[in-house]
Amino acid sequence: MSRCQVATYSGSRLHERPLRFTWREQWLEVREVLEQGYGPDHLFFKVVAANGRVFLLQYREAADSWEVRVCDPTV
Repeated sequence: MSRCQVATYSGSRLHERPLRFTWREQWLEVREVLEQGYGPDHLFFKVVAANGRVFLLQYREAADSWEVRVCDPTV
């Protein structure tokens, strides 16, 4: 996984939903959230970006950092 920046919507809780994220130095809009989950020290979102590719975004609370990796088979 690679470190990235993520802009999120924070409604009733912090990082409720990702809006856009960086991948290879460019911002990608999130078109759809396919799956999301929470653990004791992290949260994750499986998303479809505006370019049609599927990515996994993971937030590590202790480090206050985001990571991204590609989930689709084109890579």
